[in-house]
Amino acid sequence: MRIAIIGRSEILYESARVLVEAGHEIVLIISAKEAPEYSKTLDDFRQLAIDLGAEFVHAPNMKTTEAIDALLRVRPLDIGISYNYTGVIPQKVIDQFSLGILNAHGGDLPRYRGNACQAWAILNGESKIGLCVHKMIGGELDSGDIVARDYLSIDAATKITAVWEWMAKATPGLMIEAVNRLAADPEYVLERQPKDPKSALRCYPRRPEDGRIDWSRTALDVLRLINASNKPYAGAYCDYEGRRMVIWDAALVDDDEVFFAIPGQVTAIAAGHIEVACGSGKLKIRRVQLEGDDECSPTLYITSIRKRLT
Repeated sequence: MRIAIIGRSEILYESARVLVEAGHEIVLIISAKEAPEYSKTLDDFRQLAIDLGAEFVHAPNMKTTEAIDALLRVRPLDIGISYNYTGVIPQKVIDQFSLGILNAHGGDLPRYRGNACQAWAILNGESKIGLCVHKMIGGELDSGDIVARDYLSIDAATKITAVWEWMAKATPGLMIEAVNRLAADPEYVLERQPKDPKSALRCYPRRPEDGRIDWSRTALDVLRLINASNKPYAGAYCDYEGRRMVIWDAALVDDDEVFFAIPGQVTAIAAGHIEVACGSGKLKIRRVQLEGDDECSPTLYITSIRKRLT
């Protein structure tokens, strides 16, 4: 299969490498400036194109003359592979590929369309996170026939870090599965997505400031925010004595204490952790990072239950 790679991130990079190992030919790579959490940069994709003897285009969207001209130069094209691209891909570009363009999406389609779907799934208390490879439809978001799917079971302790690690491992193999299925049967469909918008759940982007902790929420809500904002993202945070404190590791406190406390109050200090009161319940805080310092145990800073996180 003659393939074009369109997008960013280490997941797409590894998918390209695995596709080549499986005997497919990558003839074009179109990429854009990496996001801060990505380990593979624009230059990495440029070098990959050189290594594969493929054309390379730096384009923030597919409407640029450079992108369109490159597509025309490398025809015929069997299939496109897209992941985390910065622009909407129009139908006239998709039509350049005999089998269309496949997108790997970290959401349980037809629900969880859009941005930051894994984080929203953690925040919403879902029991699993979906990973889908689907055909793209020009100008539409995460629609089109689903060709392959996988799931990761999650619970209240699951961090977005683990979800990213799972996606990094699972996506290349799932993409190979989808490409091979279409190579054998161009009409193959695992599931057709419904057109009714009520069947979809649209997720909008999250920003670093969305990680601000509101200690008046339940301990479970705060824990989900900490886990959904975790690495590779900026982290959930609060203030401690005038400095920003990012909380990287926490767990629910399982005790039967009946208490009164202002949310954010430190209620206990033990070896390697502190406990903090929330609007309902308490959290055990195990790893923090105070602004300007390295990650460590909170007991390095907090030695009295008269202290509060705000």
